[in-house]
Amino acid sequence: MSLRILQLAAVMTVFVGATATPPKQTAHKPRAPQKKAARPPAPPPLPCGDYLGFQILLDRQNFSPGEIDGKPGANFSHALAAMQAARKLQPTGQPDCDAWHALGGDQAGDLLATYTISADDMKGPFEPQIPRSLVEQAKLPSLAYRSPLEKLGEKFHVSPALLQRLNPGAAIAAGTVLKVPAVQPFDPAAKPTPDSAASGATIVVSREESALRATRADGGLVFFAPVTTGSEHDPLPPGNWKVTAIYPHPNFHYNPKLFWDAKPDDTAATIKPGPNNPVGVVWIDLDLEHYGLHGTPEPGNVGHTESHGCVRLTNWDAMRVAGMVQPGTPVQFR
Repeated sequence: MSLRILQLAAVMTVFVGATATPPKQTAHKPRAPQKKAARPPAPPPLPCGDYLGFQILLDRQNFSPGEIDGKPGANFSHALAAMQAARKLQPTGQPDCDAWHALGGDQAGDLLATYTISADDMKGPFEPQIPRSLVEQAKLPSLAYRSPLEKLGEKFHVSPALLQRLNPGAAIAAGTVLKVPAVQPFDPAAKPTPDSAASGATIVVSREESALRATRADGGLVFFAPVTTGSEHDPLPPGNWKVTAIYPHPNFHYNPKLFWDAKPDDTAATIKPGPNNPVGVVWIDLDLEHYGLHGTPEPGNVGHTESHGCVRLTNWDAMRVAGMVQPGTPVQFR
């Protein structure tokens, strides 16, 4: 199987920013000082544990909440409900004491680890300015991380904003000691690691829940993760499919003829590999033309935005799934 199939799908969500021109000042009426935007209120305390602790424990036990951000949200609730159902609890998706105990929260110890930033973390190469245009992205030597902070965020499955809040004033530099979520570090350069626990698993993707499950023949849940699936223009087609191939660190071949929102002057282009490649660090090919399971350059948007039809996961979750499948693995879209 060639990588030509990568021409047939991409998962890119386009954001449009807006800037406002500040009002003009006059000598007669000075401008009043502007108030700083209020920070969103912190979520109320939980009866047991906290949101960050819940997310770390879920991640460690293969119920991925996606990007760890220490906040309530749909991805968190769905992962928690999946855990509750697997542990024979009422799947409410609410972080109560029964859920905390089921995750072993009382015996888990410190859920934050210390990590010393290494020279390799700072080495790069980095691409600080990655254009939105796929044609322009094809001019870059690689789709590397934008910064060491982004790299460290993916390494520990955490949003860069939360990583900074956990380490106020800390310099992102070699030798700095950080507090990080105590999860299995993600290495974007690694190849998928086979997961024997998922032998014979079936992958089930639910559009309604925006989630992927890896299940054994007996119905046992091996892995759960949030996903982004399709849109009004490229809906996820229900049906039964199979994995045909796995491509770690793929090139992405952009064919504007296959994109409903391509610009009229776009031309075909090949985009180099990297964690900020349009399909992330791995592409899992299916026997369904135009579709695959893959990573993303925007982990914070997984489960929250639309795609061009494929199934998009965070890079670390996509690599986990790649270790659970092989050619012939059944994939169900529901």
